[in-house]
Amino acid sequence: QVQLVESGGGLVQAGGSLRLSCAASGVTFTNYVMGWFRQARGKERERVAVISGSGGSTYYADSVKGRFTIARDNAKNTVYLQMNSLNPEDTAVYYCAARTSRLVIPSGNEYDYWGQGTQVTVSS
Repeated sequence: QVQLVESGGGLVQAGGSLRLSCAASGVTFTNYVMGWFRQARGKERERVAVISGSGGSTYYADSVKGRFTIARDNAKNTVYLQMNSLNPEDTAVYYCAARTSRLVIPSGNEYDYWGQGTQVTVSS
């Protein structure tokens, strides 16, 4: 049974930082591309960052480039999202997701497994 469990969300002031974690179980972790997505109230789900199975390749949405960093620790079956210089527009529920792919960094939001989400709220 595949499980993705996010943690690390919370309330932070603008300009602050948070680190999200996502622990995976029930998968051969290195076989999976891992992604972080977010969904703000009333908006569509947005792909934020993606990391290849080896960790050697990454993708970032333009809205977070230079502020967010995705990383993974394959020994711990965990993927992280370090978020710096947060602003109120980053407020959303953040989800991690996993998928297999022949591509190093697949496009789109079609992932096989999803976590339950963690709320990030940035106050102005």
